[in-house]
Amino acid sequence: MRFTKMHGAGNDYVYVNCFSEPLPTDNLPELARKISHRHFGVGGDGLILIRPSEIADARMQMFNADGSESEMCGNGIRCVAKYVFDHAIASKSSLQIETGAGVLDVSLSLGDDGKCQLVSVDMGSPSLEASAIPTTIKTSGSVVDHEIDFAGQRVAVTCVSMGNPHCVVFVPKVTDEWVLGLGPVIETDPRFPNRINVEFVEVLSKNEVRQRTWERGSGETWACGTGASAVCVAGVLTGRTNRTILNHLLGGDLTLSWNDADGHVMMTGEATEVFSGEWEESSTVQPSATLS
Repeated sequence: MRFTKMHGAGNDYVYVNCFSEPLPTDNLPELARKISHRHFGVGGDGLILIRPSEIADARMQMFNADGSESEMCGNGIRCVAKYVFDHAIASKSSLQIETGAGVLDVSLSLGDDGKCQLVSVDMGSPSLEASAIPTTIKTSGSVVDHEIDFAGQRVAVTCVSMGNPHCVVFVPKVTDEWVLGLGPVIETDPRFPNRINVEFVEVLSKNEVRQRTWERGSGETWACGTGASAVCVAGVLTGRTNRTILNHLLGGDLTLSWNDADGHVMMTGEATEVFSGEWEESSTVQPSATLS
């Protein structure tokens, strides 16, 4: 099975072109766990399959590194769009990509080499009702700056769904103690029945933030596009930021804008193809990968 390693702002996945490649197994969660392993596999935050779609230019199916399936990934969809264009699955600069969170519109900006360089994604409108996240936190409606105790630490959380669930925590300074210490605690808290992605955010100004993410099923990742979108929404809801922000993530920068007219969040950033190779399932416990 031929694969391609790609990343958006350091959020790296293994991609398979299912228009032309047969999958070696029906057990996709197990394939995702093996191929994502950073010591015994290709290495990545998960596996993304680029599939044919009856309602869009392509369909994105994604699995986290632990094998769990997720609805959407903002950095992932940018890479899918780049792959679809650069590999001539669809030769147009405006694409529609089907995801577990619906069909999203994507616009491409090309470089001097004619390949996709920047990708803007209409991430759609956020869902704010507690039941839509989902969370069992008791509020009158949405969860905005709601104080909760996690492992004896009291923090204010804002919950946003961008097709997948996010819990945004604004902190004075983003540190390992927050991300690696409290991130996994919040992810698996029973008040989030489907688990949750957790964003720790340091506000630099009304127009600029710094974010680190503890991603559901993957641990800390270098970027999270849906998380960055949720941060943009949470910043407006809590009065901390303007509607357009520059978000600094570990792997790079994203520009986010929450449109006041239609309520949609726009995300713009780079997508990068790193390498391709052949994945060979062996009879041993660990698989092998040959790069090219």
